[in-house]
Amino acid sequence: MQQRTIQNVVEVVGIGLHKAEPIKLRLEPLDEDAGIVFYREDLAISIPLTPAAVIETKMATVIGSQKGFISTIEHFLSAVYAYGIDNMRVVVNGNEMPIMDGSAISFCLLLEEAGIKEQESPKKILRIKEVVEVKEGDKFVRLSPSNQAMFDFKIRFDHPVIGEQSENFAFSTHGFIEEIARARTFGFASDIQYLQSQNLALGASLQNAIGLDEHKVLNPEGLRFDNEFARHKILDAMGDMMVSGYNILGAYASFAGSHKLNYELTTKLLSDSKNYELVAVESLESIAFAKSFA
Repeated sequence: MQQRTIQNVVEVVGIGLHKAEPIKLRLEPLDEDAGIVFYREDLAISIPLTPAAVIETKMATVIGSQKGFISTIEHFLSAVYAYGIDNMRVVVNGNEMPIMDGSAISFCLLLEEAGIKEQESPKKILRIKEVVEVKEGDKFVRLSPSNQAMFDFKIRFDHPVIGEQSENFAFSTHGFIEEIARARTFGFASDIQYLQSQNLALGASLQNAIGLDEHKVLNPEGLRFDNEFARHKILDAMGDMMVSGYNILGAYASFAGSHKLNYELTTKLLSDSKNYELVAVESLESIAFAKSFA
């Protein structure tokens, strides 16, 4: 399996979640071994995708520096992960990614429109060699060695619509599109009112999130999956793992994980070389991982 970029430049415009301003997103191909590079066109600054670039994880994964930042990158990166893109320039003209419909499906369609281009150098991935775990009370995120990329997420909310939910996802590009990509982010009406009073979440609406009051889902169309909340948490986790810059061969598991814990997990993983090895996909004993991107 070779490294991948996109075939053509593509553009889309969407609303930013927090400022409610139109954000133009443009994707451009990059050469082999260039990685995923974000670019603030309005500030003329590049932000390479690495855990070291993460500056905030409270409400979303944010990368950048004092010179400028880009927020809410995780939904987009989950699609990048799913399509196995290694090298690409991600150009935006504001400080956040467009929220689209609150899921990753629009970004999947954008990558489909761009087309996938195979490059000459072998694709490399992070193979997990040791169990790496981060805990916070009863919450945890964990990566374990596995011959298959797996994502297992459990959540618990004191809300009649959510309660306890779980989803176990054996990664494949096709499976992501069918089972994960359409799962939307969600928020509680009481929280949105507070956030908007703080000049945040100004672009939040029932067109780009699942809204909940104390008893029910507010969206007239209802849920896309019975456990859409847990599926979206897997979507987030895939995007946050992509902050490492690579697809990961291992088993991810979490209870009530967050962007913060995911960031701490990737940082802990990469802090010790005994935890992982960077290997070419073609050198793996199992060819099933390469086939999962077909």
